[in-house]
Amino acid sequence: MTAAADEMTREKDAHARERRCIVTGEILPDDKRVRFVVGPDDRIVPDIEETLPGRGIWVKAEAAAIEKAVAKNLFSRAAKAEVAADADLPARVEMLLAKRMMGDLGLARKSGALVLGFDNVLRALSDKVPPAVLIEASDGSHEGRRKLKNAALNQGVKAHLVDCLSAAELALALGRENVIHASVKPGRLAERLILEAARLEGFRPAGRSGFGPKAPKKGQE
Repeated sequence: MTAAADEMTREKDAHARERRCIVTGEILPDDKRVRFVVGPDDRIVPDIEETLPGRGIWVKAEAAAIEKAVAKNLFSRAAKAEVAADADLPARVEMLLAKRMMGDLGLARKSGALVLGFDNVLRALSDKVPPAVLIEASDGSHEGRRKLKNAALNQGVKAHLVDCLSAAELALALGRENVIHASVKPGRLAERLILEAARLEGFRPAGRSGFGPKAPKKGQE
């Protein structure tokens, strides 16, 4: 092995170690991990957008993994210093991930990349450029979800299903009541929504909605 190749290998190994979960030991992809840093007050801070300065501490994007990291003081071990990690850290991470998704949905609507309503989403599936993401409220109708899924299959559309936000969260994000079905056109926002949804699913078991869930009403979109 040449010196240059050896250096590249060392850099790759260091990169992998930096992104190794401190709980499971796994080297995780972007959509399965959460970055944390030590704040100025020696408290652990979630860095959802991965922009905060400092050495990153990585944990699998699951509530159970973060709970274990807090309970067993694994953040201090990873930081090689005594740091404080609050017991509500998993809930804070869940909230931040959901809010980031909600913010991106709002941006998608403003940019014209978002389609709202069952009938409009159904029509969008036959567009020349079909949706990259189908948004379904986690507490919405299973029948409506089934129909859109079948329609996508029939059209040969390989859209990613995002169903980890509740109807209440979708309504809050979009400033509109009774949002159940939506879609997002291909692009950066769609890619980010897919990534964040994959992370949020580690905090929301099947059947559990987000904060403030409401039962679907007649005439929901």
